[in-house]
Amino acid sequence: MGSSCNGVSMLVPVGLVVNSLVVVAFAGDFYQDFDLTWGGNRGKFFNGGKLLSLSLDRVSGSGFQSKKEYLFGRIDMQLKLVAGNSAGTVTAYYLSSQGPTHDEIDFEFLGNLSGDPYILHTNVYTLGKGNREQQFYLWFDPTRSFHTYSIIWKPQRIIFLVDNIPIRVFKNAESVGVPFPKSQPMRIYSSLWNADDWATRGGLVKTDWTKAPFTAYYRNFNANACTWSGGTSSCASTSSISDGVRETNELNAPGRRRLRWVQKYFMIYNYCTDLKRFPQGVPPECKRPRF
Repeated sequence: MGSSCNGVSMLVPVGLVVNSLVVVAFAGDFYQDFDLTWGGNRGKFFNGGKLLSLSLDRVSGSGFQSKKEYLFGRIDMQLKLVAGNSAGTVTAYYLSSQGPTHDEIDFEFLGNLSGDPYILHTNVYTLGKGNREQQFYLWFDPTRSFHTYSIIWKPQRIIFLVDNIPIRVFKNAESVGVPFPKSQPMRIYSSLWNADDWATRGGLVKTDWTKAPFTAYYRNFNANACTWSGGTSSCASTSSISDGVRETNELNAPGRRRLRWVQKYFMIYNYCTDLKRFPQGVPPECKRPRF
């Protein structure tokens, strides 16, 4: 099925672009898998726990977190973002540990004026340090229907996917002195909040509270991942995960082509090419092959 966006022809691949390692798999029930953590009744469960919504109004946003912690695997979530004039709002969906030296793997959706595209903001934090931003436009309207946003987190690499199309790969570059998130288990978090001091055009466009409440929807959570409890992984051993992953969760040839396509036509910011930001030279992981 073909379509176009900004004059760019798109052919959506039918097959999977990533071969997945099955470790611990379960389809999500929001009642069982998540806790609403802030925002009062602005977070709601529907359809017996199969659908969840977060809302933002002038008083507060809202958020939830997973009951379980994970250390490696694949996380999928379908989101339908705030429709209409979403300027000033941010819908965040991410994995994170806790503390000043936390690790974090981020999707953030930066709202915009009606008719202008969302910006998908990605980042990777290791030992409390981020500054590894890549930003994208999407090739569809993320407010009209649900789309799947996935994180594959393995000891060798992190892959960000949208509708199973890879948009970013962050490789383990410990060999050149770059820390990689591989020892801190993380929970899944999501929140909808007001960030009109920076989110839309650098804070020039403010949230229009006459459009509140702003609401995002979630469904079809799935964790194909190793859970962590009491200092122990649900997977047999770290070595077995590492061994198995060498042959799995690699991008195949169609996946690499889709990654290049997204980064050529839809990437709007890459920290690795921001020489003004890094006048003394880009970070060392940026000097390695991207694919």
